[in-house]
Amino acid sequence: MTLALEVNGQVHKLTVDPSTPLLYVLRNELGLKGPKFGCGLGECGACTVLVDGAPVRSCLLPTASFVDRQVVSVEGLGNASDPHPLQQAFIDEQAAQCAYCIPGMIMTAQALLARNPQPSEAQIKQALLANFCGCGTHLRIVRAVQRAAAAMSEGRQA
Repeated sequence: MTLALEVNGQVHKLTVDPSTPLLYVLRNELGLKGPKFGCGLGECGACTVLVDGAPVRSCLLPTASFVDRQVVSVEGLGNASDPHPLQQAFIDEQAAQCAYCIPGMIMTAQALLARNPQPSEAQIKQALLANFCGCGTHLRIVRAVQRAAAAMSEGRQA
């Protein structure tokens, strides 16, 4: 079946099984390697993308459920030459150790900052609670989100 998916601002016409989880389509069909396969159960957050601005576990839901919706992966925020303030803040705070969880953390943080531009430390921790980091860089991740919030409120890069 051919489905039209809007991913990172571009519409892609894809011939895929509509029951295929979105994560596999993003990685295998579109070459977007930011979202990761972690647990496959929606528990770890490594596969998190934004759908219409809300964080969604892309490993759980069939691709057909994303037709007529806006999907954004970490690649849709910025790139190496022009990083998004959140991406830059994660770099500046050295928040990534193995970096496996970081795309999901960034996307969850982006959703938080979109609805609450100046979250408290407790609000950041609560928002990121469902994203698992096995390396233990949680304090750096929280600092990165705080740095990005400050940079975004000032209208500059982190």
